[in-house]
Amino acid sequence: MNKIVVIAGPTASGKSGLAVELAKKINGEIISADSVQVYKYMDIGSAKITEEEMQGIRHYLVDEFYPNEDFNVSAFVGKGIEYINEILSKGKIPIIVGGSGLYVDALIYDSYDFDEEDSDKSYRKYLEDIAKEKGKEYVYDMLLKADKESADEIHPNNLKRVIRALEIYKKTGKKKSDREERKKEYRFKDTYYFCLNDKREKLYEKIDKRVDEMVSLGLVDEVKSLLHMGYDESLNSMRALGYKEIVSFLKGDISLEEAIYIIKRDTRHFAKRQLTWFRRNEDVIWLSKEDYKNTKDILTFMRGIINE
Repeated sequence: MNKIVVIAGPTASGKSGLAVELAKKINGEIISADSVQVYKYMDIGSAKITEEEMQGIRHYLVDEFYPNEDFNVSAFVGKGIEYINEILSKGKIPIIVGGSGLYVDALIYDSYDFDEEDSDKSYRKYLEDIAKEKGKEYVYDMLLKADKESADEIHPNNLKRVIRALEIYKKTGKKKSDREERKKEYRFKDTYYFCLNDKREKLYEKIDKRVDEMVSLGLVDEVKSLLHMGYDESLNSMRALGYKEIVSFLKGDISLEEAIYIIKRDTRHFAKRQLTWFRRNEDVIWLSKEDYKNTKDILTFMRGIINE
C-alpha cells in the first residue's frame, strides 16, 4: 500500500521538526513544499532546514534550484511526483511538508490544473501592462471585484499570483467558491493530510522571534551576497517575503527597523492567509498543539491514523 503523508500549516508552527520526527518513526523521506527553501544561497531568510536539523533524513526540493531559475507550481508538481515515486520505490513513505497550500494541493489532488501553458498569454500581457501603467494595487482591485475569495488568499504585492487568479477566473468564469478544486480525488489514494497549528498568540510570538533571529544570523549580509552574485530584485525568488524588504533597506528606501517591522507584520498576515486556505479543505486532519502535551503525543496520534 503506497501511503503519502502531508504535514501542512502556517509558518513557524513547527512543521519541519515534526516531519523529521515522524520520518524517523515510519521510515519516511521528506519533500519540501516551500517556494523559497528550494533555492540555493537563500538560507537565512527562508528559515531553511539545516543538515543538523535533518537528522539524517533525506530531504527533496531543498537547495535544488538557483535563484534565477523559474520555479512555479507546474515545476513543483513535476518534481514532486517524480520524488514521490522514487521514495515509494525504496519502500519508504513520502512526507510532503510545507506552508504553501497551493503547492501542496496541486501535488496531491489528481486533477488540480495549474498548467502554465494552458493560460491566455495575451490576457496575461494585458494585465502586466496595466500593472506597469496603473500599479499592482489596481490589478489586485480587479481580482477583488471578480473573485474576492481568491483575492483574500493572495498578498496584493504578489502580482504573479494575482494575475494567475484572474486568468483562472477568465478561463472558468467561476469564482473560487463556485469551483470544486477542494473536492477532487487524491492523486495517490492513501494520502493523509495533516495540518499543524498553534494558538495565534504563540504563533505570532514565534514569528517575531524568528525574524529577529534571521537578522542576528546575517540576513542583511545574505541579501547583499545574493545581489553581488547578480541575483537582482526583479527575480521572483528575490521578491520573497524577507528578501524584498531587505533589498529596500539596502537601496535606502527604508530603515532596517522599518524593514524588520514590515517582515514581521507581513509574515503574520501570511500565516493568517495560510490558515484560511487550509481551513477551507475538508480533507485536513487538524493537529492543534494546545490539544497535546508534547510532540510525542502528536506523533502517536498521527501514527494511529496512518496505520489504520
